[in-house]
Amino acid sequence: MRFLWRWAKRFVLALVVLTIVLLAPVAYVELACRGDAEPDAYAAILPPEHHRPETRTLMTYPEWHIVHAYAEYAEVIRTGDPHEYGFLRSVFGFWSSLCALSQASAAHGEIDSATKQMVYVIGVSFTLELGLKAAYEETLGRLFAAVRGEERAPLDTLSAQQAADYATFLQQVPWYKWDFRSDANALADTASGTLRDTERRVALGLEYRAKAAYAGVIEQAVANVGADALTLRMIVNGDQAVLSGWEEISVIGETGRGIEIETPRYRALTNLMLEMVAEGIDFVEIAGNDDILFTTNSAQPSVPDAVFSAARQGFDDYRHLILVSVPELADRLRTMAAAGETVEHIHDY
Repeated sequence: MRFLWRWAKRFVLALVVLTIVLLAPVAYVELACRGDAEPDAYAAILPPEHHRPETRTLMTYPEWHIVHAYAEYAEVIRTGDPHEYGFLRSVFGFWSSLCALSQASAAHGEIDSATKQMVYVIGVSFTLELGLKAAYEETLGRLFAAVRGEERAPLDTLSAQQAADYATFLQQVPWYKWDFRSDANALADTASGTLRDTERRVALGLEYRAKAAYAGVIEQAVANVGADALTLRMIVNGDQAVLSGWEEISVIGETGRGIEIETPRYRALTNLMLEMVAEGIDFVEIAGNDDILFTTNSAQPSVPDAVFSAARQGFDDYRHLILVSVPELADRLRTMAAAGETVEHIHDY
């Protein structure tokens, strides 16, 4: 009885310590990452029903940090092993970028509680997931990779492809819609029977099935709350006939200060806006806002107007989070190539 009580106390203590560790970054962001700038006054063109909070352009990045983290992980294991990826470095990047964005958001209004809660929840989940993955891959995973030798096992190659496909999927579709069970089954079907393949089949299979179960819970929760809007409105200047040529764009009409259009959101919007810029379209206002965040990649460790920059894992370059006014966006995008930068993602609201 004493033995069980002793281990029960240790278990509770471990849970308390884990909770403190996971919540410490949240407390740090809340207490140490407050900006002191006052929001600028802006008279929006679009009616209120088509407005989205301007701070959301900043607060959408944390979700995309996780998307980028999976892409970087996929690139690292494309030719290497999971233990070569900096799991804790990626976690630190999440919270340090969130700190910088929280400070910058003060000039764009107050972050609503629902958005702040969502960002903290995904941050804590991301921290726990990568912490657990690091604990395994840096120990047992590294050992099995060492025993395997230099030649990659079939499941090393398959899991790398699965990671790359998952990272691409996340650019437009919520993570919980990914078929993790199918990945687990593919591991079982492809395993060659070698020690490394057996280890990958068991370890990754358990990970995928755990994610599948959690995804089902999240999908049900989202269904109860309701998914976010898939389109937004913006005001642009340009040839209306050119705008009508895109199937993704619905032209609403002239406003006197530009043409009102409706577009898709997320990754599809980034691709569409780059096409629009190439066709001479300029942006006036997006979702009732006059400032917007976008990310670029370049060989330079810093660029003008960046609120945060960091090296990308698996790639020999840096990611920059750049905040500009909406009317300046088109010209800035047009000069990216000449400045040695590649547009990665334009963050809507």
